[in-house]
Amino acid sequence: MELIVPTLGESITEATVSKWLKKVGDSFEADEPLVEIETDKITVEVPAPSAGSISEIKVEEGADVNIGGVLALLGNKKSTNGSTPSVKAQTKEPPKEELKDQKEISSPVNFDKTKLSPSVQKLVDENNLSAEKISPSRSDGRLTKEDVINFINNPSAKQTSPKEREEVVKMSKIRKTIAKRLKESQNTAAILTTFNEVDMSEIMKVRESKKEDFMERYGVKLGFMSFFVKAVVSSLQEFPAVNAEIRDENIIYKNHFDIGIAVGTEKGLVVPVLKDADAMTFGDIEQNIVELSTKAKEGSLTMDDLTGGTFTISNGGVYGSMLSTPIINRPQSGILGMHNIQKRAVVVDDEIVIRPMMYLAFSYDHRIIDGKESVGFLVTIKSLLENPSKLILGV
Repeated sequence: MELIVPTLGESITEATVSKWLKKVGDSFEADEPLVEIETDKITVEVPAPSAGSISEIKVEEGADVNIGGVLALLGNKKSTNGSTPSVKAQTKEPPKEELKDQKEISSPVNFDKTKLSPSVQKLVDENNLSAEKISPSRSDGRLTKEDVINFINNPSAKQTSPKEREEVVKMSKIRKTIAKRLKESQNTAAILTTFNEVDMSEIMKVRESKKEDFMERYGVKLGFMSFFVKAVVSSLQEFPAVNAEIRDENIIYKNHFDIGIAVGTEKGLVVPVLKDADAMTFGDIEQNIVELSTKAKEGSLTMDDLTGGTFTISNGGVYGSMLSTPIINRPQSGILGMHNIQKRAVVVDDEIVIRPMMYLAFSYDHRIIDGKESVGFLVTIKSLLENPSKLILGV
């Protein structure tokens, strides 16, 4: 039996094998994950169609394969008399492949860089380390986070030679796609950014007074994002060109409000979408954001989670960003950038007061959105955020 690359979406024609979860000779049960494959949008596990064992791996880790291509050849688990062996029979005498694996494990293991997990790779990259210099504690040669942390805490182990000052790492399919699409956006759209600032005092008061009741009712924290999603949807309804897109020589005005929320993951930026956000309550928005963020970090987002957005919100403030000019997520026409909240001296009613302020940045496609519309759109968002009762009451 052949293990085939499944269909992953209409626009996806190729995938990359990121990690084999089983090796040649390993047995498995039906629906047990055998291999992880990575596309330009998501990472998915390919399950076993039925119980058996891996006879031959056709595509090694790091290699590309077309949709419908053969990943591996699978065989049935059979005993010497042709029948399926019992668990007892299997435990009595391990297969030769297993004995060979045990022998290999007992011998010294050469480190294989392809065995780095995303979390370990991130830790290695952030500390500018050479993975080959770190000794793995596991018998299979795979590095763990504890191995890297122990290496970092050992000053004598940090010395590197001049030859190791650079490291060449192949770009992942997701990273290549991010780079391609961002550059396409800059080359295609007439991107302009307008800025404003918002006083977050009233929202912070609402959050503080209602946080316990909100948690008890919805099971999630009341965050800032639900206020921003509500404000964006209301402003999009007032300025429909911001929710539109250019398609060939036509302008497509959209009567649905599907808001993308940019989420940073270990593999790169992904933008899961809140479908029909205009019909959601504050609780619905927060619950969906938690669910999508969790799936993004676990790498379990589906194509449906990532498609169909009409506008995007990016929160650089969670990383400490004070100000930025976000790039439009094509084919959308606008993106709102949130930033960190800082107490600043501002003038209110001719008096200097200290208020928690946030800079907002709205990048838009000037081909479809005029300056007057862009400024009006952002001012409307500012007004709604500074008067959250308008969002809550809808007036």
